[in-house]
Amino acid sequence: MKTLFGLVAVCALAVVISGCAGVLGSSRIADVQRNAGHYADRSVTIDGRVTNSWGVPLLPYKFYRVSDGTGEMTVLSRTGNRIPVQGSHVRVNGVVRDVAVLAGQPIGLHLEEHSLDIKGR
Repeated sequence: MKTLFGLVAVCALAVVISGCAGVLGSSRIADVQRNAGHYADRSVTIDGRVTNSWGVPLLPYKFYRVSDGTGEMTVLSRTGNRIPVQGSHVRVNGVVRDVAVLAGQPIGLHLEEHSLDIKGR
């Protein structure tokens, strides 16, 4: 009976740890782009390098593109407080959005930033 309880406890712990790793880990940009419908309106974290950043003067919206080696995604920042410069390594958490869907394909797929961690160059 003790060994059965021990086996069940170890299996339960393994399931919990693997579930936490999936929640805490970063999503690959290619996976998000390939499965946009699955990720739509869900919170994800991406990790990568900023390839470009821009904003419109006098508007609170800033944009930057992040590449993780599997793909590249635009990030929309509404805070306007800080925007990472090209070459910065960032970890961004946000919600996956698109502007429209045409013939089943998302148009304007982007990540709406909720939090940003700039790790430097």
